[in-house]
Amino acid sequence: MFAISECHMQGSIVPNELLGPMVEFDWDPSNGNELRQLFSEHGHLLIRGALDADEVLAARQEVFDRLVLVEEIRQPAIEGIATGTSRRVELTEDLGTFWQSVSEGPELRAASHGERIRQVMIAVFGQQARPHDYMFLRPSVVGRATQLHYDLPFFARGSNQIVTVWSALGAIPVADGSLAFIEGSHRYDDLIEPIRQIDYESKDSPQVQIMSDAIDFVQERNTRLLTADFEVGDLAIFSMTMLHGTLDNHSPIERARLSCDVRWQPAADPLDDRYFGPNPTGTTGIGYAELNGAKPLTQDWHTR
Repeated sequence: MFAISECHMQGSIVPNELLGPMVEFDWDPSNGNELRQLFSEHGHLLIRGALDADEVLAARQEVFDRLVLVEEIRQPAIEGIATGTSRRVELTEDLGTFWQSVSEGPELRAASHGERIRQVMIAVFGQQARPHDYMFLRPSVVGRATQLHYDLPFFARGSNQIVTVWSALGAIPVADGSLAFIEGSHRYDDLIEPIRQIDYESKDSPQVQIMSDAIDFVQERNTRLLTADFEVGDLAIFSMTMLHGTLDNHSPIERARLSCDVRWQPAADPLDDRYFGPNPTGTTGIGYAELNGAKPLTQDWHTR
């Protein structure tokens, strides 16, 4: 049986028999064919140590330093311990502008958009790759989680070969709210096909999250919830049709989980201008203000 620490999802403990490991891949620039085959088969891959650990920790320090200034993270910043309070509204002129500046920090971008990750993505596509400029930077306090959802409806214009890269900005044990996949969900045509019918010209954020109880959902589908303890430098890649979310953060020391996800596509493919350029508008047209990360890092704001 898959051995991992106690996992919580939507406030409930996930039974051990419903848990399984992500598919891990030993990255090497010479084994691109194997990488692409496994990715096609499983819809996701966990690549250990793909990023430079020093670059990742520098990015973590940079982000949490900014959150120390608005009194959401305690010193030392690198530990990511949440204060439970915030002065972000009082100390910043605009929440969206503030979050864009955090998301575009040079240390963060060196890790999330740098050469190490670019080489991995060239292997994924078998050709030159390009990241979206628009980034989803996700700090998550205790009690928070991301609902199960597909990425497909949010990134349906431009390239049809987009994949998501989820990077752990520091170690993320399952207790801190690690990433989780529904095994085999990239083949759930009954869920995926309706998504393909959504009117993508609408500026409304598509509402396709799986809102039913996650544990019941896993049992009904006779499948497993795949997760892992992430270490510094680890990343996961997954397709637009991989059902995913995060476990609940129940850190015993009030540590905020910090991760980021960036969409990548073949460089030659058409671009969706919502996610490119110096001021990308994002899914709903209001830029970084639309993201949960733009809200103060307290539980009351994240439940709004």
